[in-house]
Amino acid sequence: MGTSRNVERRTILKAAGATAATLGLAATTGCGGGDGASADGTVTIRYAWWGGEPRTIAIKKSIALFEKKYPKIKIKPEFTDYEAFWEKFQTQASGGNPPDVFQNAVGFLRKYDKRGVLMDLKAQADAGNLDLKNFRNGVLANGQVDGKQIGIPVGANTMALVIDLKAFQKAGVEAKFGWTWDDYFAALQKIQDKLKIAGDSGYFSIMYLYDLYLRQNGKAFFTESDLGFTEDDLTQWWTDGYKRVKSGLVADPKKVEQVKPKSALSAGLAASEFTWDNFSIRYEGEGESDYGLAPIPTTNGKDTGQYLGSLMMSAFSGTKHPKEVAQFISFMVHDPEVGKIMGYDRGILATTEQYDAFKPTDPNNKGVAAYEEEVAKAGVLGKITPHPSGTDVIEAAFLRIGGEVAQGKTKPADAAKALFSEAKAAFAG
Repeated sequence: MGTSRNVERRTILKAAGATAATLGLAATTGCGGGDGASADGTVTIRYAWWGGEPRTIAIKKSIALFEKKYPKIKIKPEFTDYEAFWEKFQTQASGGNPPDVFQNAVGFLRKYDKRGVLMDLKAQADAGNLDLKNFRNGVLANGQVDGKQIGIPVGANTMALVIDLKAFQKAGVEAKFGWTWDDYFAALQKIQDKLKIAGDSGYFSIMYLYDLYLRQNGKAFFTESDLGFTEDDLTQWWTDGYKRVKSGLVADPKKVEQVKPKSALSAGLAASEFTWDNFSIRYEGEGESDYGLAPIPTTNGKDTGQYLGSLMMSAFSGTKHPKEVAQFISFMVHDPEVGKIMGYDRGILATTEQYDAFKPTDPNNKGVAAYEEEVAKAGVLGKITPHPSGTDVIEAAFLRIGGEVAQGKTKPADAAKALFSEAKAAFAG
C-alpha cells in the first residue's frame, strides 16, 4: 500500500442509521414437497435464505419481478435468522430435502460439497441457463471448489475497522492507510488515557481478523484441509489479547456480554470494532455517536491481508428443476432492477449490471462503497483463503474459546490446544 493518506472524509466514512426493523428476524416458513410441478407445466422451486426483515422484503420484491418474467416458474420462499437457517438446513440436507436454491457462504461450500449436496453449476452455464460473465474484482472465484462452480456471489465485502469518530477526534488520534498494529495499539492507549474507555471491543476472538493477521505474516488461518498456523502462533495471539484486556485497552468482556445484543462499540464501551464493512449499518442504529470505516492495521505498513468475501447462491444437486434454478440464480445476480432493490444489503453488488444500476443515496451505503473502492485502489486485495469442510464449527469454537481467554477462564496455551483439538474433530466430521 505504501501510503499514509489521512482517511478522514475519504476512508473514515460516516455510517447512516438503521431502524429497529433492520435487526428484526423473519419467521421460518415450511418446506415444500413433491417435484414442484403442476399440470399446466408450471414448476415451483424453494428458495431459502437468512437475514433480517429488510432483506426479506427486498428478496420478495425481486422474486415478484422474476415470476413476472418467467410466469411458469414459481418461487416458494423460506427464511429465518442465521443460526436457525443452518440448523434447519443441516436437517434438510441429511434427509435429502434441502431447498432447490439457497443462500450460502464460503465457510459451508466444502462441507456440503463433500456431502454431495451442491450442484456444479458449470453445466447450466454451458447450456445457456446461467450467465457467469461480468462479475467484479474476480469475486466469482469465491464460489469455486476443486474446479467446480458451486456458489454464485450476490455481493462482496471485506473486513474493516469501525470507529467512533467522536472518540478518535477527542483523543487526537487518526486512522490512516499504512498504519501498523503498533500504531493501532498506541491509538487505543491514547483513547484510554484521555477518554477513560477501552479502545477496542475484543479483536482477538474474531477468526477472520486473525486470518488477516496471519496473511500479513505469510501464513493463513486455513490450508485446503487443515489449519495454517501453529499452537504457538495462536498462544501468542491470545496472550497478547488477554494482556490488553487486563490493561483496559480492550473492553471488559463481562460488560460486553451485558449489553448484548447491542455491540460494545455502540454501547460506548469501546471506541472501535473489527467487522465486515457492510455490517456497519448497525452502529448508528444502536449508538449515540457518529461511526465510520477505517483501514485494517498492518504488520509491515503495506499488506493488510484483505480479500473480498461474499454471500452466494447455491443449488441442490438433486433438484428436479436444474434449468429453472439456474435461470433464477442468473436473474437474481444480473438483473439491474434486482440490483436497485437489493442495494448493498448482502455486500457490494457482485456483477457490473447490478453495480452500475444501483446508485446509493444514504451515507452508509455510500461509505461502504467508498471504503471498498479505496481498498481496491490501494492494491492490497488478495485471493480468498481456502475454507475446508468444518470451517463453520471452527469459527464458532474460535469465538467461544477466545471469549474464555478474555474472561480469564482459560489460559492462552490451554485455549490454543483446545482449538486445535476441536478443529481436528471438525475436519474429520
